[in-house]
Amino acid sequence: MSQSISLYNQLAKNKFFNKSINFDLKRIKSVLKKLDHPEKKLKNIINIIGSDGKYSLLTSLKYFIEANNQTTSAYISPSLKNIKERFWMGENYLNYQDIRKTIKSIESLKTKLTIFEVLTLVFIINAAEKNNDYNLIEAGALFAKDSTNVFDFPKVQAVVNINKQHLNFLKKKTLNEVINQKTGYLSNFTNIYIGKQKLRVLRRIKQNLKNNYSNQFYSNDWNLIKKNGKFYYRNKTFLIKLNTKYIHSQGLLENLCLAIKIALDLGLDKQIIIKTIPKIKYEARIQYLDKGRLINKLNRGEKLLIDGCHSETSALNFKQYLKTLNVPLYGIWSMTKNKEPEKFISKFKGMFKKIVILPIKNESSSLPGPLLLKIAKKNKFETEIANSIEQALKKLTSKEKKVICVFGSLYLCGNVLSKN
Repeated sequence: MSQSISLYNQLAKNKFFNKSINFDLKRIKSVLKKLDHPEKKLKNIINIIGSDGKYSLLTSLKYFIEANNQTTSAYISPSLKNIKERFWMGENYLNYQDIRKTIKSIESLKTKLTIFEVLTLVFIINAAEKNNDYNLIEAGALFAKDSTNVFDFPKVQAVVNINKQHLNFLKKKTLNEVINQKTGYLSNFTNIYIGKQKLRVLRRIKQNLKNNYSNQFYSNDWNLIKKNGKFYYRNKTFLIKLNTKYIHSQGLLENLCLAIKIALDLGLDKQIIIKTIPKIKYEARIQYLDKGRLINKLNRGEKLLIDGCHSETSALNFKQYLKTLNVPLYGIWSMTKNKEPEKFISKFKGMFKKIVILPIKNESSSLPGPLLLKIAKKNKFETEIANSIEQALKKLTSKEKKVICVFGSLYLCGNVLSKN
């Protein structure tokens, strides 16, 4: 068993830690008080909030700030390959020994916490010792009572696309309530950035922020434009060419533009941003794997593409990119519980010549293969089930030129990255 799985099992079996989601700031604030408020030692907090795009915004900002010879700590959720990826500490990830040691110190306080609260505390406790220039923190499912909403004076609160995810956590299962939970509790006297939103969502956000005294920036302050087949960031002053071979979709490019706006407002030089854009990569977000053990199993004309999309919005973003490819497409699909697999897969009608269902290994929330098989067949896909990524690839590989797409879950993409 890997150290990462061992640590997750340690958390799951701990009598003080609860795997279920339970939004309440009282527990984590109680622990932070007992620890003499380590959260107050973190400099330049950047909260990143929303439904889709938190990771790509955080990653872009991390690249830009570090290219400016400044240091960052970063907290993401979920991790892909191992638990360490959740905790970036300036020069490297937090090691297993320090994670285990911090968990034990939290356990010694004998306070009932959710596992996500424990993970947030692991980040805060260790980041407080590092004194990095910026702390980039990805919110969990919502924000109002999310354990990342514990900082009194964040430097920035950035809101990416909000959509109908996480309804299962709400009593009022409406888009308006999702918007309220994510933007109705943002800090006063900070700098709030609102990324590209649907008009209905944007109106509700503005209503929520009507009495908020923060500086507010909306996506009409900047634009993603296409000119002569190339994408650009444009504001009132200049154009920046989005010179990238790794960022493929409009949704991801919109998040890159939001990061550019924030970086410029933080005082980063335009030339640093321009030089950094070609280096930015997003793991498991429309990512081609070009080498590795799994790639070696494919024929020369085959490509392996992974995307952790799992909402209707991110499905449409992925679909728009796939429509630009002029080769046959095949899918390897799985999803976790509390998602909407039928609505999700229906967005891809007519896109894939065949889909192989692959239940997610070591993930108890994985939807069962037979259920997904039934849903895929109902949506007129040629479909079968595999027990491993190797078996799935074997069912799809041939001398035909094609793109094989692994999609539907970040956990599935993480397993593929680990295998590769």
